[in-house]
Amino acid sequence: MTPREVCTTERRSNRSSGWIAGFRALCVLAFLILLWTGPAGAKEPTFKVLAFYSTDVEPDHVHTAREALVFFREVAAKNNFTFDETTDWSKLNDNDLKNYRLILWLNNFPQTADQRAAFEGYMEHGGGWLGLHVAGYNDASTKWPWFVDFLGGAVFYTNNWPPLPAKLIVDDRTHPVTKQLPATYDAPANEWYLWKPSPRLSKNVRVLVTLDPSNYPIGVKDVITGGDLPVVWTNTKYRMIYMNMGHGEKIFSDATQNTLFTNAILWLGNRK
Repeated sequence: MTPREVCTTERRSNRSSGWIAGFRALCVLAFLILLWTGPAGAKEPTFKVLAFYSTDVEPDHVHTAREALVFFREVAAKNNFTFDETTDWSKLNDNDLKNYRLILWLNNFPQTADQRAAFEGYMEHGGGWLGLHVAGYNDASTKWPWFVDFLGGAVFYTNNWPPLPAKLIVDDRTHPVTKQLPATYDAPANEWYLWKPSPRLSKNVRVLVTLDPSNYPIGVKDVITGGDLPVVWTNTKYRMIYMNMGHGEKIFSDATQNTLFTNAILWLGNRK
């Protein structure tokens, strides 16, 4: 091999070594980025939710709760929060609740003094709550005055039967839960609860959605003929939303109403 051929070979070898070194450096950089961001760029969940429900209650309420679980799982996946679920109401205790920023009651409410006390403490110390339909039920037999005050003084009075669709008025379109909603919308069939006194009478309550009086009389077997009937509200003393929707096969079939559900869980979960 001539001196010129030797020099040409060395230059080629140097270029090859330089390319390999550069490639190795890029691999190391990519590996470090992967370690920094986690697998597939995964992010830490923004908050954690625990949904309570029961399977030994009214069959229609079980059906609706199962639909709610499917819906909220999808919302959680799209919005990067953790959604856990349980039928074990004994988890309504100080130790379990401390891990969650928000809890849901989908088709029932606590039955024991210990569960009630744990919920009171959780809410008084900044916990979040989203209750659907029968989650807000209370009357003379429940004997839970704290919860009545929590709902803004609202006590169950009567309901329509069977579940029927209804036109709803969005009272407050400035609130984060309702800001994307139209002034009115036609809600899927539901069993609507009338409260006496109305929660609207409480200075701490902000009513977000109300049954339009044009629906009256509503019902066939059980008929509501009139009255102020709020269906979504918040007690501003707490981080909470109550929604009367929750009885019927089509609760999660309406895009407008689904926006309401989504806004509620995101507002409560992200609110400090």
